[in-house]
Amino acid sequence: MGRALIIGAGGVASVVVHKCCQNPDVFDEICIASRTLEKCEALKNKLEGGRTKIRTARVDADHADEVIALIRAFKPDIVIHVALPYQDLAIMDACLATGVPYLDTANYEPPDVARFEYGWQWAYRERFEKAGLTAVLGCGFDPGVTGVFSAYAMKHHFDEIHEIDILDANAGDHGYPFATNFNPEINIREITANGRYWENGEWVETLPLAVKRVYDFPEIGPKDMYLLYHEELESLALNIKGLKKIRFWMTFSDRYIMHLRVLENVGMTSIEPIEIQGVKISPLQFLKAVLPDPASLGSRTKGKTNIGCIYRGLKDGKQKTYYVYNVCDHEACCAEVGSQAISYTTGVPAMIGAMMILKGHWKMPGVHNVEEFDPDPFMDALNQYGLPWQENFSPALVE
Repeated sequence: MGRALIIGAGGVASVVVHKCCQNPDVFDEICIASRTLEKCEALKNKLEGGRTKIRTARVDADHADEVIALIRAFKPDIVIHVALPYQDLAIMDACLATGVPYLDTANYEPPDVARFEYGWQWAYRERFEKAGLTAVLGCGFDPGVTGVFSAYAMKHHFDEIHEIDILDANAGDHGYPFATNFNPEINIREITANGRYWENGEWVETLPLAVKRVYDFPEIGPKDMYLLYHEELESLALNIKGLKKIRFWMTFSDRYIMHLRVLENVGMTSIEPIEIQGVKISPLQFLKAVLPDPASLGSRTKGKTNIGCIYRGLKDGKQKTYYVYNVCDHEACCAEVGSQAISYTTGVPAMIGAMMILKGHWKMPGVHNVEEFDPDPFMDALNQYGLPWQENFSPALVE
């Protein structure tokens, strides 16, 4: 049915590649492209021999001209960007120049400042619309599936949604004293930034990790969770009409928080470059280099994740509460695709989103977040491709 150019060769990209190869009726041929060709070749060697034809290429996605040349050589029907969010705009420029739909899993973030917002990418709306091209932003789990859940809740369960709490819990244990489950640089920038939530039409800011709650998650039990700012809050606050409040929560262990505090106190989480023996590097980039590669955690990680959304609002004039979530097992993910559940829960939705575009379910010229599309075919695909969801109509609420 289609050819996909997959930019990236890390943990999430590996899941995307595996899932595309499991779906050869949709993905006839893929090209895995990265700055490190050896990683692409390793993925190809692991998976070639099936019905999906696999190619590899080297590309520096910081440079739009290199991406343009690769797109013109491979002629894909879609570009799936699962490399670094610093590269979003260059790849979007390349897609515009070559007339190819675009999909990513994380909003653009400038390298020199930790700002998680969609403004830079939303500025491309008119250009993609005029070109007749669809660009889908944030099609991982959160953001991604959380937006699909929200569209599904609005379509099937509510006349008005007034409050949303997004809950992201990881009860996995990889055995290291400290490691991040996805790109350390992005992960730590996100966590050390000020928290924010949206209420009554305005943003309320909090100090980093200053707001804590305990929630009893299905299948993994009570966990400490902290209020963070997450980019899907921005799009959902805009796209879910009548919304009065939306918050994002993520769980962290005491051990994780202790290590993070120490690293922050000694300056290792700073993104400001410092000079060492004539070379400038940010402490956070150095920390990324010495921490375990998230792609290596698959065989070590045991336990489960639980990611979902609690909605409160009105249906037929009556108050209603609805909780929809997915539970994912780290060891089961590793057995299937060689990656832990954090990569799995991001990579599977990216493949599904690309499939939605190729099948024509999500064809809408312009730049869009996932909650703007019909959620039903995506929700069906979640059950089919490894991320089954569950419902609860009387969940415990977050204070």
